[in-house]
Amino acid sequence: MPGRPGVLVLMGSGETSPTMVEVHRSVVRRLGGGARAVLLDTPYAFQENAAGISARARGYFARSVGLEVEGSDEVAGADWVFSGPGSPTFALERWTTTHVAGDLRARLRAREGATVLASAAACTAGVATVPVYEIYKVGAAPHWRPGLDLLGVLGLTVALIPHYDNTEGGTHDTRYCYLGERRLTRMEAELPPGAAVLGIDEHTALVVDLNTEEARVAGRGRVTIRRPGSQAVLPAGTSTNLEEIRRLARGETTGNGASPPVLSPAPRQVSLAETTRSCEERFASALAGHDAADAVRAVLDLESEVARWGADTEEDEGGVEHARESLRLLITKLGARPNSPYPGDLVASLVESVLALRGELRRQGRYDLADALRAALLRGGVLVADTPDGPRWTSTGGDRPPLSGLLGPGS
Repeated sequence: MPGRPGVLVLMGSGETSPTMVEVHRSVVRRLGGGARAVLLDTPYAFQENAAGISARARGYFARSVGLEVEGSDEVAGADWVFSGPGSPTFALERWTTTHVAGDLRARLRAREGATVLASAAACTAGVATVPVYEIYKVGAAPHWRPGLDLLGVLGLTVALIPHYDNTEGGTHDTRYCYLGERRLTRMEAELPPGAAVLGIDEHTALVVDLNTEEARVAGRGRVTIRRPGSQAVLPAGTSTNLEEIRRLARGETTGNGASPPVLSPAPRQVSLAETTRSCEERFASALAGHDAADAVRAVLDLESEVARWGADTEEDEGGVEHARESLRLLITKLGARPNSPYPGDLVASLVESVLALRGELRRQGRYDLADALRAALLRGGVLVADTPDGPRWTSTGGDRPPLSGLLGPGS
């Protein structure tokens, strides 16, 4: 590992989603070729689907980042180490009773190699850790667990809280890693003397160059340094340094008495839930305007996004499953449109567009969705028969005269 530049990345969430691809790529570029990369799976190792989560993560890094990753708890000699979702306390109990906690601290102390901690793993990095499973899911009284204090190596006495801007609760407050304001305010009084809260929003990263101590906020949200009665907020695009963050964590102004410098905001990353809503709105508008081609484009765009987000190990903000359900609903609505009193040429255009989508899904091996399209068309009065020359369709519904058509092979 000697000679490898040192970098620490702390992510609030989205570690294997499209929003963090460029952050990962920028870190890997610093390391150069031939880097040994390790996936530390401890936070979720207790889950029945742990092997599947690891496989999805390795696929994401190979496909989207160009990094081949091995599963191992031998992090001392690795050039790049990643750990992410799961239970912070499960990870703490195992890391503190093995060599892992010491090895992680040694990496930061040596300021060599890349260490990427996200979600539950990031939660362990501070002087105190939120036992989120125990408080939010089991109902334990609000309390802290001692953290690994990795950030203490860098002179930061903080409790790190990922998922800082979470809104999954809807009608109840799930900000601050599901604690909400009431519980966090109570817990702040129980932090070690001089400790602050370092909050990292979802799909957001704090990237620290350990050699120059330069720091930047990347992604779609903010980093918050919070003390009782005050807070400093660093939006995406902010460029600062560790000393400024230390001052803010101590409750001091920055070196020149001003706020940390803010660069032009980075382009806002769009979540899967937002993309899903956008596609649903485009689809509805297209149907209202009798624009079959645009309706199909909205469905294709949503299908593409579902595929892009498929490797994400955390289905937050509605998640991939919600997007799939929406996709199926839009497909069903496409198939039902021929029964509406549209002119025959519009029906033909719509059906042929839907069959083109079905052909694309079949070419991608998405036979479940392709079959759902065919069934939806049948419910809407369009019978599809696959022939050696391609699918042939016939309209059987309503008072309109029968229509038919033939698409080329592969549709």
